Amino acid sequence: MHLRDLVQFLSELEENNNRAWFVMNKPRYDILRGELLTLVETLIAGITRFDPVIAHCNPKKAMFRVNRDLRFARGKPPYKTTFSAAITASGLKKPSQGGGPAYYFHIDARGVLFSAGGEYGPPADRLRAVRQHIVNDAAGFQRLLRDKGMHSAFGGLMERDKLIRLPKGFDADAPHPEFLKLKSYMVRREVSVTKMSPEKLPDLLLADFKASAPLVKWLRAAGPTP
Repeated sequence: MHLRDLVQFLSELEENNNRAWFVMNKPRYDILRGELLTLVETLIAGITRFDPVIAHCNPKKAMFRVNRDLRFARGKPPYKTTFSAAITASGLKKPSQGGGPAYYFHIDARGVLFSAGGEYGPPADRLRAVRQHIVNDAAGFQRLLRDKGMHSAFGGLMERDKLIRLPKGFDADAPHPEFLKLKSYMVRREVSVTKMSPEKLPDLLLADFKASAPLVKWLRAAGPTP
């Protein structure tokens, strides 16, 4: 996709986040949205080579809307200033809707590409299932933590916003106690795309997604999402 045009559009949207401006610039948005769809289709085809169940993901449903749901975000601007997508086996994007582990990316108004794999903020029942999976498959989780490809690309699991104490139902003798405190199980990295050739974007994302695939598959083995 035309990265320079996308970043320019998002930057202007950030400065003019109102319906009048968006309507006037809707033709630009439609073109960029179409390019995002093409990118997501390419990514799904590529991911399917190392994670076949992704073949069933609907590319149109994988993309997030630019319109913000103001019912749950009162006082915020009406439009998001990112182009984003979450590619999952279920085809659902949101953890609260049972989306499950995902290959996710977004590009923001500053030209920063955020790529990630895993589950961000799963609901309580799902979070408990993942934590129990750590206990039940302690050896498998240890192998996951040592995965060279994942560690080289991301440096390990994101540990932001972890609990201070172990969650209820797990004691200090449980395996990997520090990881039981996590609220999300994902890897992520950021890179600037302001000077990137558009042709390199799919390969970059696919490399990151392949590196995160062991985590996605391990999380999937924790059981069906709610």
